[in-house]
Amino acid sequence: MSSSAKSATSLKPFTLFYDGACPLCLAEITFLKSRNQAGLLIFVDINSANYDPQKVGVSCKEALAKMYGQVEGESPINGVAVFGEAYRRADLKTLAWIFTRPWMMPILKPSYWFFAKYRHGISSLLGPCLLKLVRKRYPAIKDE
Repeated sequence: MSSSAKSATSLKPFTLFYDGACPLCLAEITFLKSRNQAGLLIFVDINSANYDPQKVGVSCKEALAKMYGQVEGESPINGVAVFGEAYRRADLKTLAWIFTRPWMMPILKPSYWFFAKYRHGISSLLGPCLLKLVRKRYPAIKDE
């Protein structure tokens, strides 16, 4: 068994709570779905009936303000940490490494804060084009 197969089998499933009304967010989710061969990522649109704020412990308002995720059986996490967990499960080793380095946090955290604060404006400019590119590259991946 390869080391990446061993590490993938030791990981618990991770649920990503995303904004399905955000084209840039959908582009990222579509890409991650294409990398979910191990089946360790679960995707829940916070605008859908599948999202239960009471069960998750994160209000819709909070989930719209920051990216949230949850390792099976654990408390939700948010912000930059979500991406490190998602990229590990999507077998994106370099991105996972970058998003989990403590010395990168002084760059990643303010960058993510800026993105989260201005996500709607950024997404309206870049999202439709990126979503179109990702959907063209991964046509078998459908929104749910």
